[in-house]
Amino acid sequence: MTSVSKRHFKHAVDRNRAKRQIREAWRLNRDILPPTTAPMDIAFVWLSDQPQPSELVQRKMKKLLHRIDEQVNA
Repeated sequence: MTSVSKRHFKHAVDRNRAKRQIREAWRLNRDILPPTTAPMDIAFVWLSDQPQPSELVQRKMKKLLHRIDEQVNA
């Protein structure tokens, strides 16, 4: 699930761009998390008030997915 608050971006085009960036970063990096026997729900929430470059979003997504993987496998 992806969520971008109207409080952070007033215009729908800006919210949609942020959501597209999150979904694309997930698509490119979802193989970091190995398949598990138990289903897992993950929600990504955009907290910044400013647009971010796609490279930064992808770098943060990789870091986040590695942290999730560590927690699940711990």
